[in-house]
Amino acid sequence: MNTQVQELVELLQVEQLEHNLFRGISGDIGSPRVFGGQVLGQALMAAALTVERDRSVHSLHAYFLRPGDKQAKIVYDVERIRDGGSFTTRRVVAIQHGQPIFNFAASFHVKEEGVSHQDPMPQVPPPDGLTSVHELRRQHFDKLPERLRAVLHAETAIDIRHCEPFNPLNPPPAGERAAVNNSWFRASDRLPDDPVLHQAMLAYSSDFGLLSAALLPHGLSFMNGSVQGVSLDHAMWFHDSFRMDDWLLYATNSPAANGARGFCRGSIYTQDGRLVASVAQEGLMRPQPPKPKPNS
Repeated sequence: MNTQVQELVELLQVEQLEHNLFRGISGDIGSPRVFGGQVLGQALMAAALTVERDRSVHSLHAYFLRPGDKQAKIVYDVERIRDGGSFTTRRVVAIQHGQPIFNFAASFHVKEEGVSHQDPMPQVPPPDGLTSVHELRRQHFDKLPERLRAVLHAETAIDIRHCEPFNPLNPPPAGERAAVNNSWFRASDRLPDDPVLHQAMLAYSSDFGLLSAALLPHGLSFMNGSVQGVSLDHAMWFHDSFRMDDWLLYATNSPAANGARGFCRGSIYTQDGRLVASVAQEGLMRPQPPKPKPNS
């Protein structure tokens, strides 16, 4: 396992402090606050540690309440809402500096047989031959915000490849792109055979770029300062088994944006076309006035 993937695996682990209390460390992906996907993944790991291993998460729903402090550890307080014959429910509150920053609920289900159907996977280019987002950003290294440059010097733990690449510092003009953004992603090295870890890493990765689908039709980007953005809530449904070290297609779209908020949906497929998870998120997308150019 390469260093970056090993660090992500360790980041998603949580330390048990008490019967229902856990603690996680904070990572840095170059964002000004704790990355929302990190809190999602750690909260899921904390909840799963209180659940029998004969059942796995099938849905989670979360609200991001306050910006997370990257310099502080995060305490996860798990409430054992219900332990039923088939379903287990947990509520988790993430706390920093004595205040809740994140509220999370998850439901776990024993494996059962039943009928099956799914939407077909979109027709997109395969991941081989596509350029990774990491490499595309390296091509614009000198123009990136200072906080991102040090992060890009290291290889990333999640390899993301857009099916229709775009420059986040100079996105397509308003009206040129539809509210659709499809990409492939996977862990950049092999992972342990722990289904909970793969689910937590998928939750972590699902927060990467989902709101881009709402920005593309308007020619906006979080990276060039044209819009202020933050995840407000996040929901996921897990339909089938998968591995995060195999290629997964993240097919995303934005049905609506209004009132400085954008709503996005995502469907996650294996390379052979199985729909393994669905995602929904609303995020703040508040356009910012152009920055005045310095006098020449």
